[in-house]
Amino acid sequence: MGLGIIEITGSKASLVMMDAIKFSSKTDAYTRLNMIHRKVTEVVKKNAPNELAIEAPFYGKNVQSMLKLGRAQGVAIAAAMHAGIPVVEYSPRKIKQSITGNGNADKLQVLKMLQRILNFTDQPQYMDATDALAVALCHHFQGSAITNSTSTKKANDWKDFLQKNPERRG
Repeated sequence: MGLGIIEITGSKASLVMMDAIKFSSKTDAYTRLNMIHRKVTEVVKKNAPNELAIEAPFYGKNVQSMLKLGRAQGVAIAAAMHAGIPVVEYSPRKIKQSITGNGNADKLQVLKMLQRILNFTDQPQYMDATDALAVALCHHFQGSAITNSTSTKKANDWKDFLQKNPERRG
């Protein structure tokens, strides 16, 4: 499971941290859930984020995998909500589209774009960390819908959008 935090200053995003929780194949499911809860709680206490964005589950054929993923996401969401942090989720396709302009982009394309946008060169050991970072950046690009719902203005086209949202210009 990946974790990523960005900081927004004006309209500029910068990398605060990215990490991944890796489990031994011998770790039982409940221990894993406890580890996820503790790590999310620790990161929330240390970094005091305003919002949590999470990747919505994608639907696969393996029901057991979906159940495990849902439990893990539920624990992470519960830890954030317990701390009073609002939660929003984005589909994998929406995240890739937001970062690369291509909803079918592969993980390497997403990583390269994140490096470019957030100005870092590190190659994380686990791509789960960059996946989480992509979710955070996607949330920023979506106008941080939770906190900016009153300030994000409806636009008719790109020109109108840029006129109403000058801070979003590249």
